[in-house]
Amino acid sequence: MRTPDSATATHCPYCALQCGMNLRPLPGGAGVVVEERADFPVNRGALCGKGRTAPAVLSSRVRLTGPLVRTHATGRLEPATWEEALDAVAEGLARTGRTHGPDAVGVFGGGGLTNEKAYALGKFARVALRTSQIDYNGRFCMSSAAAAHQRAFGLDRGLPFPLEDVPRTGCVILVGSNPAETMPPALRYFTELKANGGTLIVVDPRRTRTADQADLHLAPRPGTDLALALGLLHLVVAEGRTDEEFIAGRTTGWPQARAAAMAHWPELVERITGVPVPRLRQAVALFCDPASAMVLTARGPEQQSKGTDTVSAWINLCLATGRAGRPLSGYGCLTGQGNGQGGREHGQKADQLPGYRALTDPAARAHVAEVWGVDPESLPGPGRSAYELLDALGTEVKALLLMGSNPVVSAPRAAHVEERIRSLDFLAVADVVLSETAALADVVLPVTQWAEETGTTTSLEGRVLLRRRALTPPPGVRTDLDVLHGLADRLGTGKGFPTDPEEVFEELRRASAGGPADYSGISYARIEAENGVFWPCPDDDHAGTPRLFLDRFATEDGRARFAPVTHREAGEVPDAEYPLLLTTGRVVAQYQSGAQTRRVDELNAAAPGPFVELHPRLATRIGAVEGAPLAVVSRRGRAVAPARITDTIRADTVFMPFHWPGEGRANTLTNPALDPVSRMPEFKVCAVRVEPA
Repeated sequence: MRTPDSATATHCPYCALQCGMNLRPLPGGAGVVVEERADFPVNRGALCGKGRTAPAVLSSRVRLTGPLVRTHATGRLEPATWEEALDAVAEGLARTGRTHGPDAVGVFGGGGLTNEKAYALGKFARVALRTSQIDYNGRFCMSSAAAAHQRAFGLDRGLPFPLEDVPRTGCVILVGSNPAETMPPALRYFTELKANGGTLIVVDPRRTRTADQADLHLAPRPGTDLALALGLLHLVVAEGRTDEEFIAGRTTGWPQARAAAMAHWPELVERITGVPVPRLRQAVALFCDPASAMVLTARGPEQQSKGTDTVSAWINLCLATGRAGRPLSGYGCLTGQGNGQGGREHGQKADQLPGYRALTDPAARAHVAEVWGVDPESLPGPGRSAYELLDALGTEVKALLLMGSNPVVSAPRAAHVEERIRSLDFLAVADVVLSETAALADVVLPVTQWAEETGTTTSLEGRVLLRRRALTPPPGVRTDLDVLHGLADRLGTGKGFPTDPEEVFEELRRASAGGPADYSGISYARIEAENGVFWPCPDDDHAGTPRLFLDRFATEDGRARFAPVTHREAGEVPDAEYPLLLTTGRVVAQYQSGAQTRRVDELNAAAPGPFVELHPRLATRIGAVEGAPLAVVSRRGRAVAPARITDTIRADTVFMPFHWPGEGRANTLTNPALDPVSRMPEFKVCAVRVEPA
């Protein structure tokens, strides 16, 4: 959409808020500048520093402007033509498939890809490559919440209600989330909640900038969120605060879930979590006293080897108190990546087909195969999850096409993942910048950015949005859709891979029709006219669905399902050799693996490098000095970064942000122990020791 003064109305390329912004062209074709866009209801014009500086990465000074191919003569990446680069990628993938079979070829996508690109990438893997080995970095984002959502409600959408409902509820429990730093424009919803008389409870082992705003801050030991939720539910039952009418009329499985919760009495939960019993009782009163309430989780409870059960326990708390399927109440997940929601709905996840269909469902396979014009029997079955795929590189998966991800920095046990990537027979990377992963590739394909291409994303609310192209990309850069078309053509299937994003979206609409994430009633024109459309939207006359589950849940019988979960230890607990806990997270000026934000001068000035946050008592005990190098050591490796001493963290816990490579790479340390349901790695807790470097 063009605004009256010729600026382009679009959305930020970073987090899942997908804040609205205007891009105004600078004179003489010198790029674009970001301006406020007050008409978009989510951010109402507000932007964080990442959004304001996003055009800086468009500069040819920091981004890739032509293909690179590693030559045998020098062993280095050298400039090449697009034809040479695409030929090399097609031959590398095809040769591997011929020699070792189609499942020796892997595809790894990203939660920042548009819906059109995620859809096309999943189709490319299954139709052009015939491989089952596709997954994406969104598996590291909110897969545990997605699995728990499906288990309880029969449908996964990050938020089953729009953000505008948050300030109008009576209480919010915010678990393992720090929006003041991860999505700053969202913080206003919580300040408005308090201004309206509601209360905010923050659950976090650190007293973050968000926790500073809370009416009650609970600081459990990392890895004990499951016990905390069960302890709160125990008190709800013991104090007679359950909603028996709601439980009887709209749920199943309560007796088993209640019995599991009653095994977690308050004093036991205090011993496990470190949260005093009076604070547990205070949290129950704040949550249950008002007529409505919500629980919102993020990566803290989800990135654990028991993340699905942990989220299920928080959902159980909502169901037992009647805080679900009702106005201004419910459970929701604050998605992280820009298209973390849409990215998992349309086929780049190992077990899914477009429309959030299950790859193992014969009816789903038949429907999608008909849209794609292929035999359903030709579609491969489910493949490996993200970490399992990365772990198989070089042994069972010999070649990899990677788009929009940087696992050398972002994956758990990152040194091992880097070693597996280096062992590949062939690696092709499509990216905007020469990331740490792209630097290891045999072929690097420079692709367009959000301001240089048109496409849709789906925000954490389930609102499908449109980003319009605002400027022409450099001559040596192509879109990911162009890349997939060029490769598919060389592999003999180019006809099914159009390069026009709206044409791809029209096909996506047909492929999603009738599925859980039904986009068939959504069009580019509607998105522009309505400032986004909430799925499911099954036909052109449907208004979209801002609020889910008000009449029934998406299960066969329409009832929500309790999960009888019990506390268990993290995959790794402290011992004599590794006596402390490490937890990881983000800082406000950097984003994900930092591949783009670390190239922006203003952001680097605000957050120039990694650090180790630790409590003064721990610092005194080990002789740590503010700003001096500190080594953090786990069973997987060693990271070194300056000490940051603060009383805002538990004395048994240290914190590192994960945006940087090199010796300060936090994910060198993290544990790849996987949740048995979601296959989410345990980023948020592992055992470490800390010592001056």
